[in-house]
Amino acid sequence: MAWLLICWHITILLIILGMGHAAEKESSMLGATAKGTVILGGIFAVHEDVEKENRTFAPHLHPCIRLQARGLVRMLAMINAVEKVNRSPLLADVNVTLGYHILDSCADVSTALRATAHFIERSHCLGTTSCGPPVLAVVGASHSEGSIAIARQLTLEMIPQISYSSTAVTLSDKRRFPAFMRTIPNDRHQTAAMVSLLSTYGWTWVGVVITDGNYGQSALENFVSQASKNGICVAFKSIIPQAVGSQDVRSAITQTARTIFENPEAQVIVSFAKPTLMVYLYQELKNQMLRGGRDRKSMRRVWVASDSWSSSSSVKENIHLEDMGHVLGFTFKSGDLSSFNEYLSRLEAAGHDDTGDNVFLQEFYTQLNASEGYGDTELVSKAVETLREHTHAGTIFSVEMAVSAIAQALVSVCRNRDCRTPGTVQPWELLKAMWMEEFKLRDKRFKFDSSGDINLGYDVTMWRSDGENIHIQDIVAEYHPHNNSFTHSNHSTTQQLNALKHIISKCSKSCIPGKSKKTTKGPHTCCYECAICSANYYSNDTDMAQCLSCDPDTEWSPEGSSSCLPKDRLFFSWQDPFAMVLLTFSALGVVLNLLVSALFLHQRDTPVVKAAGGPLSQVILFSLVISDISAMLFVGRPNSLQCKARQVLFGVSFTLCVSCILVKTLHILLAFQFNPELHEVLRGLYKPYIIVAICVSLQAATCICWLVLKSPYNHIVNNPTTLLEDCHEGSYLAFGVMLGYIAVLAFVCFICAFKGRKLPHLYNEAKFITFSMLLYLISWLLFVPVYITTSGVYLPAVEMVVILISNYGILCCHFFPKCYIIIFKKEQNTNTAFRKKLYEYSNKTTDVVSVSVVTNCREGVTCPSLHRGSITRHCRERSNSI
Repeated sequence: MAWLLICWHITILLIILGMGHAAEKESSMLGATAKGTVILGGIFAVHEDVEKENRTFAPHLHPCIRLQARGLVRMLAMINAVEKVNRSPLLADVNVTLGYHILDSCADVSTALRATAHFIERSHCLGTTSCGPPVLAVVGASHSEGSIAIARQLTLEMIPQISYSSTAVTLSDKRRFPAFMRTIPNDRHQTAAMVSLLSTYGWTWVGVVITDGNYGQSALENFVSQASKNGICVAFKSIIPQAVGSQDVRSAITQTARTIFENPEAQVIVSFAKPTLMVYLYQELKNQMLRGGRDRKSMRRVWVASDSWSSSSSVKENIHLEDMGHVLGFTFKSGDLSSFNEYLSRLEAAGHDDTGDNVFLQEFYTQLNASEGYGDTELVSKAVETLREHTHAGTIFSVEMAVSAIAQALVSVCRNRDCRTPGTVQPWELLKAMWMEEFKLRDKRFKFDSSGDINLGYDVTMWRSDGENIHIQDIVAEYHPHNNSFTHSNHSTTQQLNALKHIISKCSKSCIPGKSKKTTKGPHTCCYECAICSANYYSNDTDMAQCLSCDPDTEWSPEGSSSCLPKDRLFFSWQDPFAMVLLTFSALGVVLNLLVSALFLHQRDTPVVKAAGGPLSQVILFSLVISDISAMLFVGRPNSLQCKARQVLFGVSFTLCVSCILVKTLHILLAFQFNPELHEVLRGLYKPYIIVAICVSLQAATCICWLVLKSPYNHIVNNPTTLLEDCHEGSYLAFGVMLGYIAVLAFVCFICAFKGRKLPHLYNEAKFITFSMLLYLISWLLFVPVYITTSGVYLPAVEMVVILISNYGILCCHFFPKCYIIIFKKEQNTNTAFRKKLYEYSNKTTDVVSVSVVTNCREGVTCPSLHRGSITRHCRERSNSI
């Protein structure tokens, strides 16, 4: 035992002497160094804190306290990454090697600034033998507070800085930190992942614990912002100071534990605290549980751990999951640890005397030996074992990426120049190369984004216990930031995660279907009462923020309903018996019009067909076919095209029909007008096709304006439990103008036809035109009040009936009598019979005229001579005209 004490004192003395020598060389700052053509700086929190007892006003370096294996592992990861790059052919191609100068920030901002100042001083004393090559890039720091302070200094010289674990969002602001980069995502992505996890399990009432500082405050701000957007409320916020040993920390931890017990509804706590503080908080929770006589269940929570302690061995070794509850941790994406494990194996084989210029490793060996008194072999084995326990794949991978990015950027810069001379490469050139180019690590390519970050997502781990020890379980899920989603690793982990769904973390009891949450007075929207859904609203799930509206076009619901009932749709259906009757008449009308058209086409050279209008009769029949088809569009479920087409088709087609009838009426008047002066006027005005074109064009213009400005459309009339589907005419003014225009043409036809009603009986169309137009006018006059006062399913049938009456009126009055003569009175369908009747009509007309003239002569009025030859000439003209 005495021998061991002697060895221990000798070792301590050697270390102190070595530290004194290092302090003399390196301004009293502890570090690890290696020579190289290009020097990389490294800043790692190897110690946990500094001794801040201020005994003097003079500036001095605070001694670091409590070496932590976690920080030492990160530092060794950088050393291994540098050695690995030097062994690769990458740097050999440009004939350079990497060296390093690693300093300890001791998790203290002031100490980190001293280290940064030392790196900058090396750049300023270029050319002297005492400084060596300048530091071209810095890897670090560990904590965001230190990285922010370091970045402000390095930005002045534009020395690139790559952090492996600083996640504060503010560091992504390239206007403030243009030289800062990192191989991990910022906290905005981590908090988004946490919020997504909470939403997945329906945890809406959570507590938040942070360590005060840039990292904790930034994480808290982003978490609260994203949580509120997703309906998650923060039950309490506990902020613990950073200084582990201060009285303020003990008071804050006591208050935090008390707050946790006072909020039993918040069964989930999100923690961004440091590992040491989490251990202290666990111990305080356990103490208060025992002092208050509470059971173990009252202490258990679901802890959502940030990257700061999710893989911490110190926390794992000092808590019991039976008391703590469940721990879900977010860690950075991990890589292959084989290279680092080989490095630790080489370290173990070298022994504790072979520590090189690494005072941290020397101190670590001394610390282990002082506590247990190991032999040389046992000491190294225990040291490596401890280092392996504190090895976290995600952080090791991040450090390796940082070194690889710097090395490959250096190769890119040095490809066309000799970089062995100090000062040949400027830091900002290296920074530009890292921004512009990709780098490769283990056959994968990576590139910094516009914020200087590399966002690979997160792994979610779940802690488990075997009764004695806590194990950080393999990855149970992966978070993908591009679509804010999780994927489970395998079926067994899915079952374990599903077990968490039974945990409830809500401020109020769930509202059953048929009710919705009604926020009560207070700062939180997650605390609410349950309100019954009103009529036509429903909720089909628990804890719905509001009742959902039933689709007013298709559904309805009674009060307090959990679902909607479909509304019965009503429209003039094809299956309706009345619709079938009207469709039958429409189809029959189409067939009859086509048959009459075929008959007239076959008999086109006969007097009856010519007297019926010849080619115009075919136009009339065609327009009647279109009109009958338009009537069919009033049946069935309305759609937009159908609503627009049915009125326009009827309006234009029936206008064409009435226009042709008007031309026929004028033709008849012209043929039998014996007044020579009026006859010449009518002959000059009579242009059949121009008249038809003008009449139809005016109606077409009306319909186009209607369709463009305010066209008909299908709409739904909402009734309490039914839906009436119908066509709305868009503009009833345009609808009235269209029908009124047809009515004016029909009225003109009626007047003209009425004047020619006494023409030859067999060929007198004026009577039939008069009757058909009168029938049209009466039916549409009756339509107007009926249409205005009628509503419901059969409103389209009203117009359909009137259209069919109009169509059949024209067909029966204009064409059926001609068909009867053509088929059954063929002897009357000859030119001879036609002239005979016309001659008789002319003689009768002449006699009437003669009697009138004779009477006037007897009264002493001068009378012109009457010649029968003149009458005969007029008859021939009528015959040819007709």
